[in-house]
Amino acid sequence: MPPFHPRAELETHDVSNQPPPFEDVNLFNTDAALRTGVEKNGGGAHVQHLSDFGARGGSAKAAEWSRQANKNPPQLKSFDRYGHRLDEVEFHPAYHALMALGLEAGISAGAWNAKSAGHVLHSALLYLMGQADGGVCCPMSMTYAVVPALRQAPDIAKEWEPRVTTAAYDPRFIPATDKTAATMGMAMTEKQGGSDIRANTTRATHIGGPNNDEYELVGHKWFCSAPMCDAFLTLAQTEAGVTCFLVPRWRPDRTRNAFHIMRLKDKLGDRSNASSEIEYHGAYARRVGEEGRGVRTIIDMVQHTRLDCVVGSASGMRAGLAQAMWHTDHRSAFQKKLIDQPAMAMVLADLALETEAATALGFRLARAFDGAASNDREAAFMRLATPIAKYWISKRQPGVAYEALECLGGAGYVEEGPMARIFRASPLNAIWEGSGNVIALDILRAIGREPDSLEAVRTEIAAAKGSNAYLDRHIIALEQWFEPGALGEATARAFAEDMALALEGAALAETAPDYIVDGFCKARLDREHKSLAYGAVTAKIDARAIIERARPH
Repeated sequence: MPPFHPRAELETHDVSNQPPPFEDVNLFNTDAALRTGVEKNGGGAHVQHLSDFGARGGSAKAAEWSRQANKNPPQLKSFDRYGHRLDEVEFHPAYHALMALGLEAGISAGAWNAKSAGHVLHSALLYLMGQADGGVCCPMSMTYAVVPALRQAPDIAKEWEPRVTTAAYDPRFIPATDKTAATMGMAMTEKQGGSDIRANTTRATHIGGPNNDEYELVGHKWFCSAPMCDAFLTLAQTEAGVTCFLVPRWRPDRTRNAFHIMRLKDKLGDRSNASSEIEYHGAYARRVGEEGRGVRTIIDMVQHTRLDCVVGSASGMRAGLAQAMWHTDHRSAFQKKLIDQPAMAMVLADLALETEAATALGFRLARAFDGAASNDREAAFMRLATPIAKYWISKRQPGVAYEALECLGGAGYVEEGPMARIFRASPLNAIWEGSGNVIALDILRAIGREPDSLEAVRTEIAAAKGSNAYLDRHIIALEQWFEPGALGEATARAFAEDMALALEGAALAETAPDYIVDGFCKARLDREHKSLAYGAVTAKIDARAIIERARPH
């Protein structure tokens, strides 16, 4: 059949001055900040793979899959027509196409299989996938992040790690032993506790087993994302306290586990993915790590998913920015392209600075994850820089999404385009893996328990001295936080903000052109000229050069 071309002429008017869809664009090749972040942080060997994936993720086909998967959200099938309990979730075929796109590229497996810069590779793939569809990134992220926790139970890791580190997608709901690859999720929070997981009431009863690690669980979980994963890490109480367990969807005897999906969440965003409330009615489980040390066991997984919150938020910013750049580059008003209007140019430049700063820090963090196993300083830096970056960058995403949406005007406010979806998804990463106050308190705990982590972050920031006068003054001002009585629970958020801005400035100084570093430092660190709204910076910045670097040509 010949390709379909919509008519440009209607009975009443010609359709003109409308941007073409942002499709068939290579998301990697057209993103200078991403390419720089990858290459400067050791990921040069992965550039061709990322370029190939950027083309697939930016294709018209991927955009259509995302539209369909969000327009046709998952449906819960509790029972079959004869009354047998199923506890299955049905997805639109587009969801499975997106899952295959990301998992076959290595989003969950790449970090553990790459010869070098595996976490940088993972982060770049996730960054690109998030622009194709952010919702499906959740199960991919959890499958990636579960590996360190699994390794605390060698027998379980021997069985499950090969399944979750295989670059493939097998959507069949059958025992994991029969599958070519598996996905894994987590189920932590309960109604009465939320972030206070030590208040969990789910009980675990020991039943022995060949490795003496088998239990049955009775209880509930208030949030369980991607309930069609093949297994979940979860927390339950034993006599020794909160303990970590692996709960498969199928029991060893090949019957369905007593993992019951009570309902699916009606969410604000990320509608392509299912989130659920579940109950365990004597669910089979295996202990991961020591009894009573569940929080300690799970923290490695949480640390890795927090990295994904950082990178995912940077990805969401880039998705909004790219749409705004594309629209304003293809639409005119008052005899000029919108992108060339001075007021619009300042907005776009400001959004570009925010996005590149988030990207630069996200990939500096990924490099620390790569180096942590062999470098004590990188491990210490990672421990504190991760919650700092997670706190700040995830909080910046909604503002960027809103301002980018406004650049499209009414065209951004309708569900037919991607901006409404980008905007609705934007608050998620600030909530997932610890909301703002939880993260701020975790920063204080890290400083108190691991003072070398603070030293590593301060050393990183100090190394950027001399890069920019505004950054230098900000670094000097940070010392006020270390005076007696300055830092506490009530001031933890302000401390996190100041440290995050310094880390972003330091990351940009290492990777970005001078006009980006200068623009960011003037816009965010110059107390005289910085503003509370994007596009209102009064300091002189090179808006045209900043826009040219960020434009998805």
